[in-house]
Amino acid sequence: MTCPGGQVIIFFIILSMHEYQKSSRFFTQTADDIKELAALELAELGANDISPVYRGIYFNADKAALYRINYSARLISRVLASILTFTTHSTDQLYKKAKQINWSDFISANNTFAVFSNVSDSKIKNSHYASLCLKDAVVDSFREQTGKRPYVDSKDPDLWINLFVSRNKAVISLDTSGGALHKRGYRKDSLTAPMQETVAAAIIRYTEWDGSVPIYDPMCGSATLLCEAMMHYCRIPSGFLRKHFGFECMPDYDKKLWREIKKDSDRKKIRLPNGLISGSDISSQAVKTSKLNINNIPEGKNILINKLDFNKAKGLENGVIITNPPYGIRMGNKDDLSSLYKSFGDFLKQKCKGSSAYIYFGEREFIKKIGLKPAWKKPLMSGGLDGRLVKYEMF
Repeated sequence: MTCPGGQVIIFFIILSMHEYQKSSRFFTQTADDIKELAALELAELGANDISPVYRGIYFNADKAALYRINYSARLISRVLASILTFTTHSTDQLYKKAKQINWSDFISANNTFAVFSNVSDSKIKNSHYASLCLKDAVVDSFREQTGKRPYVDSKDPDLWINLFVSRNKAVISLDTSGGALHKRGYRKDSLTAPMQETVAAAIIRYTEWDGSVPIYDPMCGSATLLCEAMMHYCRIPSGFLRKHFGFECMPDYDKKLWREIKKDSDRKKIRLPNGLISGSDISSQAVKTSKLNINNIPEGKNILINKLDFNKAKGLENGVIITNPPYGIRMGNKDDLSSLYKSFGDFLKQKCKGSSAYIYFGEREFIKKIGLKPAWKKPLMSGGLDGRLVKYEMF
């Protein structure tokens, strides 16, 4: 009796497991132009069997690596754990399949949730309606089991559910990140068209800056590049300000392990020497915004920020220059920018000897205005713009 009974129980448990539990395979949404960097970062954080694909990367990870990746990765948008994959040709089929999922594994009727969908090349055409069908499936599943229902909160839900339908194949996933990872939490204020944090982190990674020389942003804006440089140097986890991660809703969540991973990551933080990172901007508002943002991060007080026209700055020799100069979408007038880029090229030649400069051009037409020979150019999307990161060596 015990042996057959034990076999039945084990078989039932296997059937009730969600897809990610069987495979330990996850998918991270990642910008295509930084996938190579992101794959290296995932490997450093404990992922294996890494396979870049269109608009993301598949990888395998145990619980420790999954928690570590969500807490510390700087170059990815979010990590999805597949719950169920199936073929669907209608929203009715979608609803029926989704309703079969045991949603009480993830939340109770007292929690909130949200559904985010993307539909392409399928008989289901409308992503918004697909989201509504999946939402109804979750709600009706709870009603039938408990007589109660969880409510939708699209801004800050307890559970983030992702639906992807392509060529009539649907994947329902749990967002283990609990929202976009690029939203670090330090940027309390921003200027027009701020650079996304993952793009800034990629730029810092491309510089290979290790803190052995000073780094300076002469047009720092809201200081996103400086914040990412500080977090990189000080080994501050990208998610240190986040209050909640989606993996805390997973049925196999290990609270003790998560605390150990967090403690271990936080233990690696180091101090920032005064003056190693600095920035300036001609705008008083930019300087105010920069100081507000950097002070939300430990060691931020050691970043030097000044109100200064770069033309009047002393420059930086034998260091690293990083910046995202103004362009049309930020300034509203392209015609006035040619002289600014020429002046900035002169600044680099005359006041930054021995330094390497990494300049992000949101609009590529301004590359030729700077009057310098690039060491290399790398495609880098930001805010919908097909920009370029360009390296210059000052001799």
